[in-house]
Amino acid sequence: MTEMRRIFVFIVFVVIGLTMIWAGNDDDNRKYDRYFLEAMMQRHKGNADATFDLLKRCVEIDSTQAAAYFYLSQCYNALRNKEKALECLEKATRIDEGNATYHEMLAGTYLASNKLEEGKVELEALRRISPSRDNVDQILVELYKQTADYGSAIRLLDEMERADGKNERISEKKSEIYTSQGNRKAAIKEMKELTEQYPNDLNLKVKYAVTLMNNGQEKKGVELIKAVMNEEPNNAMAQFAMLDYAIVNDNDELAENIGKQLLVNTNTDPQTRIYLLQTMVKQFESGGKDSTAVLALFDEVLASPNADEDAAMMKAAYMEAKKMPEDSISNALERVLQIAPDNVTARLRLVQNAWKADDKDKVIELCSQARLYTPEEMIFYYFQGIAYYQKEEDDKALDAFDNGTKVINDESNPDIVSDFYAMMGDILHKKGMEQEAYAAYDSCLQWKDDNLSALNNYAYFLSQSNTQLDKAEQMSYKTIKAEPENSTYLDTYAWILFMQGRYSEAKIYIDQALQHLETKEGNSVYYEHAGDIYYHTGNVDEAVEKWREALQIDPDNDVLKRKVEQRKIE
Repeated sequence: MTEMRRIFVFIVFVVIGLTMIWAGNDDDNRKYDRYFLEAMMQRHKGNADATFDLLKRCVEIDSTQAAAYFYLSQCYNALRNKEKALECLEKATRIDEGNATYHEMLAGTYLASNKLEEGKVELEALRRISPSRDNVDQILVELYKQTADYGSAIRLLDEMERADGKNERISEKKSEIYTSQGNRKAAIKEMKELTEQYPNDLNLKVKYAVTLMNNGQEKKGVELIKAVMNEEPNNAMAQFAMLDYAIVNDNDELAENIGKQLLVNTNTDPQTRIYLLQTMVKQFESGGKDSTAVLALFDEVLASPNADEDAAMMKAAYMEAKKMPEDSISNALERVLQIAPDNVTARLRLVQNAWKADDKDKVIELCSQARLYTPEEMIFYYFQGIAYYQKEEDDKALDAFDNGTKVINDESNPDIVSDFYAMMGDILHKKGMEQEAYAAYDSCLQWKDDNLSALNNYAYFLSQSNTQLDKAEQMSYKTIKAEPENSTYLDTYAWILFMQGRYSEAKIYIDQALQHLETKEGNSVYYEHAGDIYYHTGNVDEAVEKWREALQIDPDNDVLKRKVEQRKIE
């Protein structure tokens, strides 16, 4: 083979080899694209497992593609594998250094893990890629401050100032950093220049005064604050600055005086007012002042035009903590309702006070008002219904309960809802509306299947009408299992067994009912039931004796008279 031919053959083999490599790479690229596209489709469909598997295949095919690592990082995050998530996000960012999103997310991940230095590096990179992000600048300034990199912080703030012009936000931050550095002169100079630029802004003067006080010129700062307060007596910022000064210097008299001014100052925001009020109450208590001084403070705040419900509630809570008379506490709660008639907590507390005082009319009045201001609050229908029921105004009670059922939702208290329907059942049965009563009981037990009172009443009423006795027996049995010494439940169960013709069993339970009965007074039915049960077990003499005991309790009962006289059941 000639030299020329050998060279030609070599070139042919090289070309063939390169062609195969290129073809292989091209095939890998197509594979990667296909898997990545499918991964994104599965991700869109919410198929997390499939997305995860496809993305892992992507990085196996081509480890130089940033996007696969980026989305794989999110998969690991979902799996709570923070270490792998960070590793993938770092790879994506190193592969695609110009991607602002990757740098931003990596910075956030570092900062969330308190890796401040790493976070700074990523934010600096992000700032180079996308220099117009003001929020990044602000975060970086804070990071520089936290890591005591004061020089970088000042340089960045200077750069921001050149771009935006001198302004309050930047000057304040520069002054704050100078103070942290211990560079008092620069800190004061920064705020002084800002104040001179805006000479009519009194709040800036206060900030300048505070800077003076924080940097060794306390007397000059105090004089400047006093000058602001003379020019604008209700300047809340000046008052707060003076309050801080008084507290730091243990000047209790000045602190109390300024504190009171702030409490009634219309420029004090509500949250700050409440915090200040709490602080002053604690100071009064720790300083040995009695409750009359604290109440006077509350009254001063509540007499001002900006009195709010939180302050009024605080007064009521304070009075409760001090165990003051209920009528005084109720007066404080009434003041809450004058300010905010929709305050549920205050109104409910007043309802409870009225209930303890057995003032049903007051309960009804409070609940009627509540239904106007907070119609969605079921508890007020409940108390109003019970109050009407105890006053024997059944129609009004039923109306209150019925309206209350209309505001029931999935988050309603099952105990209260169950009692709603239980009492509706009692009233409806009393009115002779048996089927409606039974429907109400069924609703009651759907919400709370162990409502013992409802189970007992439902079972007893069924036995009275001699219907669904098996159902009645099952419900009644639940009650005696729960409370085996409850005379009412034992009597009901005994009577249902009697109605089923199970006389011997009935005798066992009626004896237990009488054994646990606390008093005979008003309970003639127990003895009458006992007599009827004894009669059917063949114990006629004992039956007559029980009927006679029932008649002593209820002497006008003609049925009992005939049973005793005739010694039998009619």
